[in-house]
Amino acid sequence: MPEEHRLEEKFLSQEAEKRISSQLDEVEQIEIDIQTDLSKIVQGQADGVSLTGQGLVIQQDIRVQEIELQTDSIAINPFSALFGQIELNQPLNAIARITLTELDINTALDSAFVRKQIQNFELNVDGEIVNFEPEEIKVFLPGDGKIEFRGKLLLKQMGNTRPLAYTAIARLPSHSQPAMLEGFNCTEGEGISIELIVALMQKAKQLMSIPYFEWEDISFNLKNIEAQKGNLILMLEAQVRQIPSSSTLLLSP
Repeated sequence: MPEEHRLEEKFLSQEAEKRISSQLDEVEQIEIDIQTDLSKIVQGQADGVSLTGQGLVIQQDIRVQEIELQTDSIAINPFSALFGQIELNQPLNAIARITLTELDINTALDSAFVRKQIQNFELNVDGEIVNFEPEEIKVFLPGDGKIEFRGKLLLKQMGNTRPLAYTAIARLPSHSQPAMLEGFNCTEGEGISIELIVALMQKAKQLMSIPYFEWEDISFNLKNIEAQKGNLILMLEAQVRQIPSSSTLLLSP
């Protein structure tokens, strides 16, 4: 590759690194490589963008230990690209590998943003609506593809509200077997019915089978999830309609 092309890529990549770093609360390391040259920028094109980072923190409580991301070819706004800001003229596809530590997950679960998303959910148990209000949830990653949950919640059923504490161990799906609930135990409270456990398992299966989920202008497709000792590794495919700006990166509760 001609040296002048590499200089153009280096300049754009460094400007993009500065811009994204300024939008994060903390960054241990970030490296962005915009694969393009001046002639393609003028035409609003780039061959792709790769990003690797460690210790990325959004709004204090949402942290990613490691991320590796690669896009396919993109169509960009050439004027914004000259100043290190990537604005898409059409959606792009990306593949990402994200590593979360056990501490990252539990800190995020305590954040106002996540608490708002899981503050209340309901199940239909034989025609009766049962509501759950999580009060506390902790995740442990012992390895061997397992995830352990420990938590407390309020169970609202038939006009009554009662507290419940539990532990549960789940095994993630693999090539040879589906996801499995290996154990569930009520540690406080009166316990729950078998019908409710069945409804919970059906709900979990339904959530795991959702083909994609969305955040702002990005659609995610979870291709694989791996539970190692202390770490959770996610493999994602994403369609990005627009690169998040500083306003969308700040997750308001």
